Amino acid sequence: MSIVANVEFQRLSRHDLEPSYFEGIDSALALKYYALFAKVGGEVAICLGEPYLAESLGFLSKYAPEAPIYLLDQESFDRLYNRFLEQRTDKELSAIGGADNRINEVAEEEEGFSLAEFLRNKADLLNSEEAAPIIRFVNALFYQAIKKGASDIHIEAHERKGEVRFRIDGALVKYVDLDLRIINLVISRIKVISNLDISEKRLAQDGRTQVNIAKRALDIRVSVLPTYYGERVVMRILMESAEIPHLQQLGFEPSLIARLATLLEHSHGIILVTGPTGSGKSTTLHSFLQQIATPQKNVITVEDPVEYKADNINQVQANAKVGLTFAAGLRSILRQDPDVVMIGEIRDGETASIAIQAALTGHLVFSTLHTNTSTGAITRLVDMGVERFLVSSSLLGVLAQRLARKLCEKCKIEDELAESYETEFGIKRGTKIYKASGCLECNHTGYKGRRAIGELFIPDDEAIALFKETIEEHAIRDLAIKKGMRTLQHQLISLVAEGVTSMDEAIRIGIKSK
Repeated sequence: MSIVANVEFQRLSRHDLEPSYFEGIDSALALKYYALFAKVGGEVAICLGEPYLAESLGFLSKYAPEAPIYLLDQESFDRLYNRFLEQRTDKELSAIGGADNRINEVAEEEEGFSLAEFLRNKADLLNSEEAAPIIRFVNALFYQAIKKGASDIHIEAHERKGEVRFRIDGALVKYVDLDLRIINLVISRIKVISNLDISEKRLAQDGRTQVNIAKRALDIRVSVLPTYYGERVVMRILMESAEIPHLQQLGFEPSLIARLATLLEHSHGIILVTGPTGSGKSTTLHSFLQQIATPQKNVITVEDPVEYKADNINQVQANAKVGLTFAAGLRSILRQDPDVVMIGEIRDGETASIAIQAALTGHLVFSTLHTNTSTGAITRLVDMGVERFLVSSSLLGVLAQRLARKLCEKCKIEDELAESYETEFGIKRGTKIYKASGCLECNHTGYKGRRAIGELFIPDDEAIALFKETIEEHAIRDLAIKKGMRTLQHQLISLVAEGVTSMDEAIRIGIKSK
């Protein structure tokens, strides 16, 4: 068919099309000129986007394929275009992963290649036509990590080989083994894009970079550590404000969410979130901020690092090297007329004292502590040097939380209920429990997704009176349970009994015997 100007195209809108390929036309070249192919009504059709018509028609005029032409609305075109990019990246990674010898040869040839220009242009990683194989491999790693829902990428060298692992749902999953020469080249590329010293292999280095994948900008925090067999890299994928869940989406029980919402209505006081590393504390704090942030409020945070980029709040990155610690940052923030203050973590007595004083002087303060239980936060603050009466006067509530991996519904299998579970954990005899198995759907881990659980301690008059007598955690905890606090232990047992998670996962998180 001939392609002519002023031709009228059939228009399609709100279509969810799957990529197709036209025999005799280079799909990569067609993609470069935004000429896409998809099945419409059972036959392969040419799908174009209005902004790229001139480029697409110029390309098609050279090949003149016998196929109907459709003009897609922007959303449908972008969706189809991104699917082509995904398919191409999947093929490239499979080719690289399955041909180690070929990679070694190409990688050594490209050893002097620089990524600086590539990054300065901020090219979309899925659409970098001229990238060298190692560059494409690094790009594909980012893409695969996002696709699989990973929060971190680990690249490490061992004696005879290197390996790449993804942290998915809080657990590390092996992704691919690589030749040591490949690992060294990959780490060099990562150093370049993170503005780190490529020649320094003796000292730890920290950096940051931004990548664009399928028109989505992602911030990556990079940490390089020298180990016995070579360098080790961990890359944390930082989230955007659009990905911050609402309070109701955190996954806690409805009754706990209702009580949290009531706490957030206060104009002053301090709310703490506790738990081990990786338990979702930062996500919860940012969910609190999004719940209360309005144009009428001045919301300022000091974090290390800034894990979520939010447009409606002011965020300060702590930097101990130049003296901008949490305490110093907090002092400066209080001179900025804030309504709400978020401190990434209370690590020392100085930060704790300033945070408590801020809560007492009319500010709503959020922060985190590393304690295992909600009631343990009281003891921790007093141990840091905060006076008891100041704690009781300023503390609105403490949320202790964990993230429990959910069993994959496709492959979970029934587990044997040991007699000891009944006496140790209070699981009733006859309860059907399940354990992980593993399938393609869950990357052979047996788990898919996570569920948040939390215990919320809100001091009442009786608890405040108890603070004056003792800060012994057991006494405070017994009172809180007597008042109806649902503990993490009880919630984990419920999740096991409901078949949501396994006994192994409950024990990993910290379920304790009676």
